[in-house]
Amino acid sequence: MTGLCTARVVAVTGAGRGLGRAHALAFAAEGAQVVVNDLGVGIDGTGRTAGPAQQVADEIRARGGHSVAHTGDITTADGAASLVRTALDTYGRLDTLVNNAGFPRDRMLVNLGEDDWDAVLRVHLKGHFLPLKHAAAHWRAEAKGGRTPEARVVNTSSGAGLLGSVGQGNYSAAKAGIVGLTLVAAAELRRYGVQVNAIAPAARTRMTEHTFAHTMAAPADGGFDAMAPENVSPLVVWLGSAASGGVTGRVFEAEGGRITVMEGWRPGPTADKGARWSPAEAGETALKLLAEAEPPQPVYGAQ
Repeated sequence: MTGLCTARVVAVTGAGRGLGRAHALAFAAEGAQVVVNDLGVGIDGTGRTAGPAQQVADEIRARGGHSVAHTGDITTADGAASLVRTALDTYGRLDTLVNNAGFPRDRMLVNLGEDDWDAVLRVHLKGHFLPLKHAAAHWRAEAKGGRTPEARVVNTSSGAGLLGSVGQGNYSAAKAGIVGLTLVAAAELRRYGVQVNAIAPAARTRMTEHTFAHTMAAPADGGFDAMAPENVSPLVVWLGSAASGGVTGRVFEAEGGRITVMEGWRPGPTADKGARWSPAEAGETALKLLAEAEPPQPVYGAQ
């Protein structure tokens, strides 16, 4: 390894399994001191155990690295604040926050209960906002004290948040919200030395094993495993390092050996009458503009 993150302190949420675990191990391999956050919940967000976070922290230390487990609930103000405080109390600083925690509760919209909506929005969207808020407050104080950081935040969106995904209205809404949060945070925090980016990963994890069961199996011949979570982590590590200076407010797709910069919403065909349209005129104009526009990418799972 290159020591890309030597002396950096990195907090990773949802790091007990899957993508988060891969990120934590990859940061540690590049010299980072890692705060491993995980509640140890089941695939649907129920239950709780300290085991997964502690196991990953122990694995990092067994490899000669530095790590501490954190089992606070980052969807609460106290839990998110304690995540930042754990980094500061243990290592004296915080340089990078990777927001990754989440779980699915998939239902078609007509069957989607309010509790399932609230739970998924809470863990994904609120679970990004609160750690970001508390980390940003620390970095702002550092900057105002004359110690401008080289801070980094990597948020976790999804293709479902960029395109939508049938049966995942709650998850898609939360992941789309994370993109919006990323853009605002990047603009607001730049002055304090904080860069904020997002990834939309595709990998084999507990969350995706049922959705992509037909394409997610590891190759039997030991060849390149395109769906291994570890394929996503190198980009996350680079974005979380000082080497990514100047990159902020961007969204990247990462899958297998592919990295894509997503370009987001941009103005397309437009018409300006200079006065108020009638409904009929507005409709006629909208149809003309749609005929000139690029067709949208299909929603995942749409027939």
